[in-house]
Amino acid sequence: MVSRSTPANPSPSSLPTRTTLARQAVPIILAGASVPLLGMVDTAVIGHYGSAAELGALAVGALLFNFLYWAFGFLRMATTGFVAQAAGGGQAVRLQAAVLRPLLLGLGIGLALWLLHAPLSLLFHTALGSTPALEARSDDYVAARIWGAPAALALYALCGSLIGLGRGGALLAVQLLLNGLNALLDIWFAGWLGMGLRGIGLGTAIAEWTSCALALWLLRQALREHGAGLRPAGWQWLGDRTAWRALWSANADLLLRTLCLLAGFAWFARQGSQLGEVVLAGNHLLLQLVAFCAFFLDGFAHVTEAHVGRAIGRGDRSGLGRVVRLGGELAAATALGLALLVLLCGGRIIAVLTDLAAVVAHAQAHLPWVAAYVLLSVAAFQLDGMFIGATATAPMRRSALYALLALVLCSWPAQQGWGSHGLWLAMLVFAVVRALVLLPAWRLLAARVGQGSAAI
Repeated sequence: MVSRSTPANPSPSSLPTRTTLARQAVPIILAGASVPLLGMVDTAVIGHYGSAAELGALAVGALLFNFLYWAFGFLRMATTGFVAQAAGGGQAVRLQAAVLRPLLLGLGIGLALWLLHAPLSLLFHTALGSTPALEARSDDYVAARIWGAPAALALYALCGSLIGLGRGGALLAVQLLLNGLNALLDIWFAGWLGMGLRGIGLGTAIAEWTSCALALWLLRQALREHGAGLRPAGWQWLGDRTAWRALWSANADLLLRTLCLLAGFAWFARQGSQLGEVVLAGNHLLLQLVAFCAFFLDGFAHVTEAHVGRAIGRGDRSGLGRVVRLGGELAAATALGLALLVLLCGGRIIAVLTDLAAVVAHAQAHLPWVAAYVLLSVAAFQLDGMFIGATATAPMRRSALYALLALVLCSWPAQQGWGSHGLWLAMLVFAVVRALVLLPAWRLLAARVGQGSAAI
C-alpha cells in the first residue's frame, strides 16, 4: 500500500549511500546464515550422544516444526514494510500499532499451535507412515519444543520490526543468542543430563523464549528513538479493522507466493528424479550453492525493504529512486561476484560435499547454470524486497504464480530436448519471469508515491 503521507525533504546526510547500505546488509547476511545452525546443532548433539533411532526421530520432529514455522514466515515479511513506512512517516502511534499487531498475531498463532500440537503431530505421523516406536520418540522432542512456539512466531514479527527500523546489528545479536544458547543447552540437557530428545526440544524452547525477550528489549530501545514504545497509549489499534485487513491481506499474498516458489523447487526436484538418482543427487548439491548465495542476496533485499518503506512513508519519490538504484547496484555486483565464485570454486565445494564420482561429475558440468541462475535471480530478490517495503504484496503473489506456470510449461519440452540442462534452463525462466512480472508493477507503484494512491 502506498502511503498518503505528505512528501518530506530529508537532508542529504540522511539519505543512504552505498557504504551505508553495504554496512547494514552485513549483519543481516550473517544473521540469515546462522539460521540453519539451529537444526545442525540439534543434529550434531544427538549424533554424538544419542542413537541412530533417536537421530531419525529428531529428523521427523524437526521436519514437523520446519513445516509449521515456515507456513507462518510471512509474519516477518509483512511486518517489515508496515514498520518502515510508519517510521519514515514519523508517526509514533502508527509505528506502535505496526509493531504490536503482528506481535500479537504471532503469539496467538503460537499459542494455538501449542494447544493443537498433539492432533497436528498425529496427522503428520500418519501422513509419513511413521512406526509407533518412531512416533513415540519423535513426540518426546515435539512435546518439549512446542513450549517455544509462541516465542518462535513472535520472533518472526520482532525480527521483521528490527529490519524495518534498520537494526541489522540487533537482529544479528538475537540470532547469535538463539543459536549459542541452544547449543549450550542441548549439550547440557541431552549430553550431560542424558535427557535425549526431550532435552534437545527443551533446550531449543528455552533458547527461543530467551531470544524473544532480548528482541523485545532491543526493539523497545529502537522504538524510543522514534518517540514510540511497546506499551500503547491507547487500545484503538486493536479494533482498527482496516489495518487488520491490510495485514491479513499481505500475509495471505505472501503465503501464496511462498507456496508457489516452493512448488517450483519441488517440481524441479521431481523432474530431476525422473532423470535418475545421479541427476537428483547432483541437483540437490547444486541447490545448496544456490541457497548459500541466497543469504547474500537476501541481505541486500532486506536492507532495501527498510529504506523503501521509509521513503514511501514520507512520500519521498526521489529518495525512493535513490535507494532502489544504489541497492540494485550493490546486489548486482554481489551477484556477479557470487557467480564467479561458483564457477571458480564450485567444483571444490561439491567435492567436499560428496565423493561419489558420478554425482560430482554431473554437478560440476552444471555449475554454469548455477552461476547464471544467481545472476538472473538477483532482480527478483531485489524487487521482492522493494514490494515488501511498499507493503504491496499482490504483485509478488502474481509473479510467483506466473513463474510457476512458466516453469511447468517450459520444463517438459526443454527436458525432452536437452535433459538435465533443459531442466536448468527452465529454472532460469522461473527466475526471469518473476522479475518480468514485477518490474512494470513497480514502475506503476513508484509513480504514485507522494500522490496519496492506494494499493496496486
